[in-house]
Amino acid sequence: MSDINNINQKEIIEFLNSWKDGVINIGEVHKEGGDYKERAQSFLEDHYAFSHEEVLFKPTFTSDIVFRNNRDDALSYFVKGHLPEDHGFALKPWKEITPSEVNILIEQGLCAVMGILKFQSYEANNPVRVAFTFVLVRCDDKLKIKIHHSSPID
Repeated sequence: MSDINNINQKEIIEFLNSWKDGVINIGEVHKEGGDYKERAQSFLEDHYAFSHEEVLFKPTFTSDIVFRNNRDDALSYFVKGHLPEDHGFALKPWKEITPSEVNILIEQGLCAVMGILKFQSYEANNPVRVAFTFVLVRCDDKLKIKIHHSSPID
């Protein structure tokens, strides 16, 4: 792993944009009848550190099984897999995801970003607002999520 302090805010914003575009893309592939599960697996590989180290993942809409700390459970959350409460968060599909109030902290080997994501679906007029925190690490010279916590804002 590389030194996390050798990153800048621009790289973090690019990662955040890649993450939101990836979520939207999974839903688009599903809507078009494509291999959305493969797309979701690639999304997880590109954006989460599951292949490199332990990951803590608290998705937005969970209740029975609150955490998805392994790749299979995370995949279930995004595309409706083996956990009964999962409805396929990325399959909504989302028309747009807009970040706001983004705060970035880079210090002493720690890189964290938190803010609000506004998820706009094709069906609903009112967007879903979600507060998120990502702790990022660098794996294979790419930023990846080590800790993901998100929850809806009423």
